[in-house]
Amino acid sequence: MLRIVFLLLLLGNAGYYMWSHGYLASMGLQPAVQSEPQRLQEQIKPDALTLQAPEPATEQAEEPVQEEPKPEEKAEPKPEAKPEPKPEKADKPEPVAAKEVKEPESCYQASGIEEKQAETIRRALAAGKLKSEWDLVASHQGGRWMVYMGKFPDAEFLDRKRGELRLMNIDFDRAGGGFEPGLSLGRFSTEEAAQRQLATFTRQGVRTARVVQERPEITTYALRLPKATPTFRNEVAALAGKNLLPKALQACPK
Repeated sequence: MLRIVFLLLLLGNAGYYMWSHGYLASMGLQPAVQSEPQRLQEQIKPDALTLQAPEPATEQAEEPVQEEPKPEEKAEPKPEAKPEPKPEKADKPEPVAAKEVKEPESCYQASGIEEKQAETIRRALAAGKLKSEWDLVASHQGGRWMVYMGKFPDAEFLDRKRGELRLMNIDFDRAGGGFEPGLSLGRFSTEEAAQRQLATFTRQGVRTARVVQERPEITTYALRLPKATPTFRNEVAALAGKNLLPKALQACPK
């Protein structure tokens, strides 16, 4: 059966080849010719046709095509950025206030200050507006009188007078200070007391003695700081300055 089919396909292919190449044209079997010779007969005076070169086309400036404006795209509103929560800081312990170191308080004073110096110190401390207490304590010192013998011309004369007083059993002492060389037969707080003693010595045979004022009445001051710290003491000393010299602030006597 397959052999028959193969032969039929072979004969069919051979017949198609002979038909398509015109081998069967004598038998009236050929494919239709695809040319059109009648078009050449329909042309009118083909010799009159002349070929002309085409004119160069004028370049026309191309107008720029205006693009239609696109509608502005509305920017979509961006969602507001929420602030990021700050990390909570751990509560720091509050710094403990440093304890103030309290300075010890003591009593200080400087005594023997003369009246002019005291007034200068008072003005300086008042202007300084010191916070702690201070005071200028006045001390009145009365005058002093002396039953005096002198001044002697030399040491030999002085020794002779000492011998005379010993024979009379009268006590004596150096006069001191600006009364040297001389002898003191006694010192008294009042002039009257000194005059009475001189009268007694006169009755005993003393002829050259007399009453002199050894020291006038004076008023001195003591600068007193009853409750002063070392810092306050230094402040007072700086304000008073040289008016405290030669006296200095020292611990109060107990």
